[in-house]
Amino acid sequence: MKDPLTRRTPGRAALLLVAAAAVLPANAAVAGTGGPAAAGETVKVAVEAVPADLTYREKKEIAMELVSSAENSSLDWKAQYKYIEDIDDGRGYTAGIIGFCSGTGDMLDLVELYTARRPGNVLATYLPALRKVNGTDSHRGLDPHFPKDWRAATADPVFRQAQNDERDRVYFDPAVAQARADGLRALGQFVYYDAMVMHGPGSDPVSFGGIRKAAMKKARTPAQGGDEVAYLNAFLDARKAAMKTEEAHGDTSRVDTAQRVFLKNGDLDLDPPLRWKVYGDSYQILG
Repeated sequence: MKDPLTRRTPGRAALLLVAAAAVLPANAAVAGTGGPAAAGETVKVAVEAVPADLTYREKKEIAMELVSSAENSSLDWKAQYKYIEDIDDGRGYTAGIIGFCSGTGDMLDLVELYTARRPGNVLATYLPALRKVNGTDSHRGLDPHFPKDWRAATADPVFRQAQNDERDRVYFDPAVAQARADGLRALGQFVYYDAMVMHGPGSDPVSFGGIRKAAMKKARTPAQGGDEVAYLNAFLDARKAAMKTEEAHGDTSRVDTAQRVFLKNGDLDLDPPLRWKVYGDSYQILG
């Protein structure tokens, strides 16, 4: 068996909201006394660590690596800006850090954003073709040079930042916002994000909105007074059912041997160490 791909994360102390020792104003109360602190006195403040959600840099990095393990069989998500291929899933070209697709509109949106920020870039000439192939799996007007030009564009930091921004605008930010509104912690936020990446943010039965609706028929969200673990199990069940409707997504290991493993371990804050498998390959992120 191959050795698991591994990364180590910073310690949890880096996620504290404030330092454990702080210099307070002279009239601040001294912990445990109720009296004011003397001028210039260093006061020890007891600080309780709070679980970090996916908006924290360290947790967002974990989310990016988890998705990359499933999408690209690598924890190195930053190496995927240049990725592009047709994976025969009916969505045309799939490319970049989040799998932007020529057939679903998000690749078009990305290239439009890049062109607004960098007029005359190497991908700008493909905009008419991207508009025509949107909604299809066609390569018409893109072949034979589009993959080569996509890879060339990734040398431009403006294009890489555009990929980051579109990922967040379309997938990450809406998924995390909905998860927080539903009362979910970091694991649930990631579960929503990964579903949004694969299925899109729509409302039909096999898009994120439809999956969430199906889950809510089986269990209440924590915001509705439900149990977080029970609700996430219901969501993952609905996610698997949606995946199995498409041959290209028939392997459900990103749910079965990754997200479900974290849930069974009770790791609702998505804290390392994390160990999981996708498509039979082993990965780990160590604390």
